[in-house]
Amino acid sequence: MSTAAPAEAPSASADGNADAGRPPGDGGNTEAGEERDRPQDAWSARRDLRNHIPRQLRPAGGASYGGGQVGGDQFGVSGGSVAGDVLVGGTKTEIHYQFAVDSSSVTAGEVPPVTLERIARSFVSDETAFARLAGRLRDERFLVLTGAAFTGRRTAALMLLRHLGAAPVRILDPVTTPTALTRQLKDRGDAPQGLLLCDPDYGGDQPLREPHLLAAREELITRNAYLIVTMGPTTRLADVPVETWSPPSPADVLAAHLRAQTDERTTRRLLRHEAAVKALADEDTHQLREIAALAEALLRHERGEGHAELSEFARKIVEDQVREWFEEDEENVPLREKAFLIALAVFDGGPYALTAEVADVLYELLQETQASGLRPEIPIFGTHIGKRLQLARAKLFRAREDTDWGPVEQTKAAYRDEKAALVLLREVWTGHPSARPALVKWLQALVADGRPLVRTRAAYSAAALARMDLPSAMALVIEKWASSHLFRQRNAATNALALAHDLGTPNIPRILDDWCDREDEGLCWTAIRALALIGPADPEHSLAALRKAARRLYESNEAKERERDRARVDDRDRERGQQDGQEGPGRHPIRHPRPEEPAAEAGRKPNPKIAQALAESVDLLLLSEAKDTVLADLIRTREVDDPVRNMTLSGFLSACAHVGEAEDDGRPLILSWYAASSSAAPALAMLWRGALGSRQHTTTALSRMRQWVLLADRVPEVEGMLTELLPALVTTGTEHRRLSHLLRTMPGEEGGAPPLAAHRLLAVLDAHRSPSAQGVHHG
Repeated sequence: MSTAAPAEAPSASADGNADAGRPPGDGGNTEAGEERDRPQDAWSARRDLRNHIPRQLRPAGGASYGGGQVGGDQFGVSGGSVAGDVLVGGTKTEIHYQFAVDSSSVTAGEVPPVTLERIARSFVSDETAFARLAGRLRDERFLVLTGAAFTGRRTAALMLLRHLGAAPVRILDPVTTPTALTRQLKDRGDAPQGLLLCDPDYGGDQPLREPHLLAAREELITRNAYLIVTMGPTTRLADVPVETWSPPSPADVLAAHLRAQTDERTTRRLLRHEAAVKALADEDTHQLREIAALAEALLRHERGEGHAELSEFARKIVEDQVREWFEEDEENVPLREKAFLIALAVFDGGPYALTAEVADVLYELLQETQASGLRPEIPIFGTHIGKRLQLARAKLFRAREDTDWGPVEQTKAAYRDEKAALVLLREVWTGHPSARPALVKWLQALVADGRPLVRTRAAYSAAALARMDLPSAMALVIEKWASSHLFRQRNAATNALALAHDLGTPNIPRILDDWCDREDEGLCWTAIRALALIGPADPEHSLAALRKAARRLYESNEAKERERDRARVDDRDRERGQQDGQEGPGRHPIRHPRPEEPAAEAGRKPNPKIAQALAESVDLLLLSEAKDTVLADLIRTREVDDPVRNMTLSGFLSACAHVGEAEDDGRPLILSWYAASSSAAPALAMLWRGALGSRQHTTTALSRMRQWVLLADRVPEVEGMLTELLPALVTTGTEHRRLSHLLRTMPGEEGGAPPLAAHRLLAVLDAHRSPSAQGVHHG
């Protein structure tokens, strides 16, 4: 059964938010904006939540939805684990897994021959490409090899030098300047035959130029030596011919590392291990240094060691990468790029342009915390998308995005490993508390945004923070949103609590139960709406909490009415005393005997916003996957007391307004349920009769029925369903008169001719009159 909302006209925002289109960072706290702030109806709010939650919470995405597990992994405060001896993520690690030498060897400069031989045993490359590079190095004596970080370009450089017999090999200091390069060659009497300069640290005003290399070439020829310079793909060069290193596939690297230390049969078996299959599922997810580390872990597992390490391998890789990002200095990972990494965690799988936009807002807030006296400069152009995504280990793709104006194709960005987003948020929130003030302000700005996607992801972020540190997230973010007088913030708190529950955060139902009993309207409203979202998992508990809130609402209203009545009596007594001349300086009014004051006016309603929230929550639960349990519970408790009866009937009539998707011809969902379920039909008819017979709800009930009849005039299937329903609604003469009057007098759409379906349904109604309804005339 579809649970889509009726089609809505495009608007600035799905909830009529006055801040639609307002850029993030502008809270919109103007008087005009606050006056136009209205609660988004619960049905549309849930639709936005479902459309825009990240992939980690989508049932179809392979991750559980509502069990605290994401992709099979736990991501709470205790969910992670320290990487132990496997430190993946720094220069030291890359050297260990790619060069098989430690950092002291690099500092000393010379690479021992035994190390080169060990690397050669597991080195793999495209033979044709490798031979071409070796030939060019032989002819030119120098080679500039560019490529992305961690693609094995330095390992390839070592193997090229070894292939040409250029030994020993010395790794030059990265701070070697272009002009100092030749001088070093001349001054070094024992210059080795192989020289490797890895990622030289050249400033923008001192780029490497071809004359530098040509001058070095003369010295290289004299000494029968070879030089390779490795650089990143975006390093600034001036007229320097370069070669691009294309890395081998991770599968080939893993197989080569295994074959270097075991036999072919064991290699094939280890390649079929679950950890290896997962790692190779997406060749771009893991770096080659991590594939080499995986080989070591598989081999230890084969020897009966490190079983836990292998099972936790994928998680540790992500955790170490995230830790590396935020422990790196500004030169390697600038603050602006750190802000982008955080924004990508929040908007994982969302439009790239939007992610970059809100990342700059976060960057300004982080800069304000880090150096409040400096105004951050954000370059409008020059940001290299490919470089950004490479650093983030993310991918760019085209996909559909749901908007207020219908689905559109957009360019999106996502982490290659879907675990990265939650791990990153945990690292920032719990590992770097100094970032919290900026993050809190940023989330506040996102909640004020006019786009449902932005607001939903802000709520998701708060939920993720609550999963990691519930007390802090509640105090700094969620509770402040919930107690706000702005409904967009309350709705964000609602979504945050529901998503936190889906992530497995403990105590959420307890929090909602407590808030339902609060005098604070915001907390109560938020709890009621959130109960509808988490309710399908435990509908009886949620309905019991809603009934408690309904009773408290009416009790509070009655107490306020009594207080107002007493105030009115006191005012009237005071006026009488003044008229009788009995009140003056130093004198007290004389109380005259008076009859009992009349009770509060009949029909006076309690807080309408809370009452509406209760009805909409029942509405959502009644059309949720737990609808059968919800319906049985509503029938069982519907006549317990007036507050519960009003909540039940209001929620039922609210549910009657919803229709399915266009492919279902817009059929009313409650009516379709009635026609499809013989077990639910009697209970649904009972609620209909209760609504039609209630003085408080009859007008709304007749309006809903009128909408169904108008729809039946266009959709034959709906008329057929009404043909089944109407006879069940006329068990008394009063019920018959009420519905027959509606069908006889209702006009068509926009005041047109009466619908023909109404005439046919009236005939059905008359043909099925109950004995108690006999003798009723149409007049």
